[in-house]
Amino acid sequence: MPKKREKSKIKGSPSWMSTMGDMNMLLLCFFIVLMGDETTVKGFEFLYVLSSFKGNVGIMAGGKSISKGNLMDLGFNITALPSSQRQQYMSQIMKRAVEAFKPEIESRAVRVMEDERGLIITMSSDIFFDPGTARLKGEARPVLNKVGRIIKKLDNFVRIEGHTDNSPVTLPQAKQTYKSNWELSSARALNVLHYLADESDVNPSQLSSVAFGEYRPIDDNTTPQGRAYNRRVDIVILKEHLLKKSADKRIPRPLPDEEWR
Repeated sequence: MPKKREKSKIKGSPSWMSTMGDMNMLLLCFFIVLMGDETTVKGFEFLYVLSSFKGNVGIMAGGKSISKGNLMDLGFNITALPSSQRQQYMSQIMKRAVEAFKPEIESRAVRVMEDERGLIITMSSDIFFDPGTARLKGEARPVLNKVGRIIKKLDNFVRIEGHTDNSPVTLPQAKQTYKSNWELSSARALNVLHYLADESDVNPSQLSSVAFGEYRPIDDNTTPQGRAYNRRVDIVILKEHLLKKSADKRIPRPLPDEEWR
């Protein structure tokens, strides 16, 4: 006569099913976020999310839970992650700038790009300045008005960078005013800064200017086209620095070196 098997004394699902259920829910939330229209994970955001899995998908004591980490509430607050929020913020500025400068981009008067510093709006010196001068031409005003409208909606620092090609200042009138390309690029950057602050009502505390002369080329100075690309003014909306109010009213911010920290 066969012996009856004893019923298991352990009731309920085995412990590994709880862990697997948590894992499935986490992955479901992850792919919902990826496929969403309003919350799209791009570029280094995606790498940031993937890196968050490292060390976080592990079994805790008891074998029924996933350890807490940046992805614990992924389905609800991925946009609250610092890097994700910052990149999404810069992507919105980039989209707004590309739409605003569409005619100028098509005519190659303006270029819009993004790098590790932030959003860069590049103005061609040949179109917006006469050769050997720093005086803004009339064509520059509508462009700078658009730049001003974008900046006024932000609290980021904005750095205006003046650049030239490697041709020395040779025009007689220019040589009387500008000793070298340092002075010429500095004067152009400052005139752009003054227009934004004085004519477009941009907060002066957000603005700074710097001159690089001929020493930061982006193209080959041995060709006319390359030199034309190097003659430029870059308006850089910095992504890592935000304008903050000072806790001490006696020392208004930003501090002298705060933009560069």
